Amino acid sequence: MTDSQLMMLAVCVDAPGGPEGLLLRKVTKPQSRAGEVLIKIHATALNRADLLQRRGLYPAPPGESEILGLEVAGTVASTGAGVKGSWRTGDRVMALLSGGGYAEYVSVPEELLMSVPSHLSLYQAAAIPEAWLTAFQLLHLVARVKEGEVVLVHAGASGVGTAAIQLVRLAGAVPVVTAGSPEKLQIAKELGAAAGFNYRKENFAEKVCDFTKGRGADIILDCVGGSCWERNVDCLALDGRWVLFGAMGGKTVEGELLGRLLSRRGQLLCSLLRSRSLQYKADLVRAFSEGVLPSFSNQTSSLRPVIDSTFDLEQIADAHRHMEANRNMGKIVIKVLSSPHLQSQPSIPTEVSGSCDSF
Repeated sequence: MTDSQLMMLAVCVDAPGGPEGLLLRKVTKPQSRAGEVLIKIHATALNRADLLQRRGLYPAPPGESEILGLEVAGTVASTGAGVKGSWRTGDRVMALLSGGGYAEYVSVPEELLMSVPSHLSLYQAAAIPEAWLTAFQLLHLVARVKEGEVVLVHAGASGVGTAAIQLVRLAGAVPVVTAGSPEKLQIAKELGAAAGFNYRKENFAEKVCDFTKGRGADIILDCVGGSCWERNVDCLALDGRWVLFGAMGGKTVEGELLGRLLSRRGQLLCSLLRSRSLQYKADLVRAFSEGVLPSFSNQTSSLRPVIDSTFDLEQIADAHRHMEANRNMGKIVIKVLSSPHLQSQPSIPTEVSGSCDSF
């Protein structure tokens, strides 16, 4: 093989810090190992976990790629020995990753692959795996959502939030949301939210109780954590489930959390997806593929990924700044295949040698 066939472009982080530390460089291209499929990446998408990893606060699981990026869409480049599925070169696929998405290629266990619905572009498909699998996991595997229940979704215009609203509706439950602007609340309502509350201007706990005639939310999907725990408990229904999957508002609390939660007979359930076992993720992908993917059709009532904006790979630092400013409504997608590689005046420094730590 020539050097060009052995190398690829990837975004690397040499030291924890700000977006300016994201470096585009040529690194060794991964090979499809036994049981894995090599994907030629057309697009990836941003997640809050990427920002934390860039800052040194959320390292990759042991043995996984240290390149950022938890989801991709692209085409099958090759398959490793022992692959049991019917994947063929050129098949359009999307995949959940533990890392490695900010690059031109990634090798993925075949259990984590999903076929891209025929009417979706690969850019749209890149917005599905992490956000939609997270929301599906929280609702069905963790909270065990039931028909008719009221589900409060914090950050309703985020990637997970926009997916959760649609999945709550698909389950026959009632989504209500919080968000920080009228524009974000409007998007949530267009996706099916029965009500939306601006947490910056009103007490969402009071509004949720008003909406439910005093009963409260049966399920709360919470990526905020510490700063809103009291209001969460205030609007949690008796025997409700409070599902914590992030801590954007802090990891510490002050006050009688346990006593107040106990008085509600409430359940505090915590979940992360990235650190789960391959078998857990494989079962999740299978359940999602069977139960949800068929609903991504081109009909008016179908599910749809919500894309806020797209950036080229060379603009990854700008994409991170956009998310850190909390401006996005839906997913931020990074175009990889169409990037004008090594163009003059790129948005981030480009290097042509060196390597990231692992693949």
